[in-house]
This record gives sequence, structure tokens and C-alpha cells, in this order.
Amino acid sequence: MICKKFFINAMLLIAFCMGALNMYAQDNVKTNHIALYVNDLTKSAAFYKDVMELKEIPEPFHDGKHVWLRTGDHSQLHLIQGAAEVYAHDINSHFAYSVTDLANFTKHLDDLHIKYGNWKQDSKSPQLRPDGIKQVYLQDPDNNWIEVNDDKF
Repeated sequence: MICKKFFINAMLLIAFCMGALNMYAQDNVKTNHIALYVNDLTKSAAFYKDVMELKEIPEPFHDGKHVWLRTGDHSQLHLIQGAAEVYAHDINSHFAYSVTDLANFTKHLDDLHIKYGNWKQDSKSPQLRPDGIKQVYLQDPDNNWIEVNDDKF
């Protein structure tokens, strides 16, 4: 009986500690940057500046192998020259950006003749996620998948 009570109390304590750790992580862990190793730095930088409309920011290396872009108030995208090849990537591996007006953004993609679509890539119409957020997907020059959605930020 004592062993059973001890076990139950131990499990409750572990559950409490895990919950506290999750709360701590959510409050204290933020995205600082994403680094992408790219095949053609000029092409990738142009894509993220012109298509994704990210602003280039100063980078400390000054070696012609890095381009840094602002992705949020305190987050960045670091492009690094040097990938030997461009590989296929599964759409399940992607990162996401939110825009204030998805229709306006997809018009921008259409104007630039950039291919985009829903998850299956069989329609250009945005699809609705289970949480009500509209989204489309596109690929960068290195075939990395990018979700663009209308989540409120």
C-alpha cells in the first residue's frame, strides 16, 4: 500500500515537473534564427528578398558566403553558401511565415510567376488548417518547403 502511494505521488510529481518545464520552455525559448545551407547564395538571397519580401540586415562575416534577413522583431534567417547539391525535400519538413493578407501575398506570387499551392500541390487555392488558418506552400531555390499562412501575429 505504501509502495503504491509512493508510486502515485512520484508520478504526480513528475507530471507536475514536466508541466512546469513546458511552461518554462514556452515562456523562455524563442526562435532566434534559422540557418539554411544553400547551393547558390545569390539566387537564394534574391528569392527571400524579392519573393518572401524579407529585409536584408548586416551580417558579421563580410566574406560573401552569408546573407542575413530579418524574419521578425527578434528573429532572422541566415543563408550560408556552400551546399554541393539541391535535394528534394518532403513537404512535411517546412517552416512557416504569417502574412497580414494571404490573398495579397498570393497575388504577389502570381505576379512573379512563383509556383505555390495547397498541401497536395493540386490547387493554388489556400487550404484551411484544422485550426481555421488559411495556408499555401511554395519552395525556395533549394527545394525547402515554406508554408505561408494568415495566422494573426
